[in-house]
Amino acid sequence: MKYKKKYDPLSARKADAAPLKDVIDQLLDTFRLRDRFMEQDIVASWEKLMGKTISSRTEKLYIRNKILYVKLNSASLKQELNMSRSKIIDLLNKDAGGIYVTEVIFQ
Repeated sequence: MKYKKKYDPLSARKADAAPLKDVIDQLLDTFRLRDRFMEQDIVASWEKLMGKTISSRTEKLYIRNKILYVKLNSASLKQELNMSRSKIIDLLNKDAGGIYVTEVIFQ
């Protein structure tokens, strides 16, 4: 008695060639990793967006539930960034191309 394997569209090979960008986008959508990938992209681009001075005073940076947590070692910088919180959120989301950060908490 022979058993047939169930058809799995992810493991099936396709005859035509596809651009790598499309394949990676399909992979991120299939496994629902796009939001997590974009969150890590925002964390990685923190220095580029905020500059070296702010980046050098940042101790820890992570995103949880669309909230960006930033641990700073300068109280004056923390107060100054609190004043421009909405501008920072807009800048991060614009760079990411979607709404991935809704709040920023400076610690």
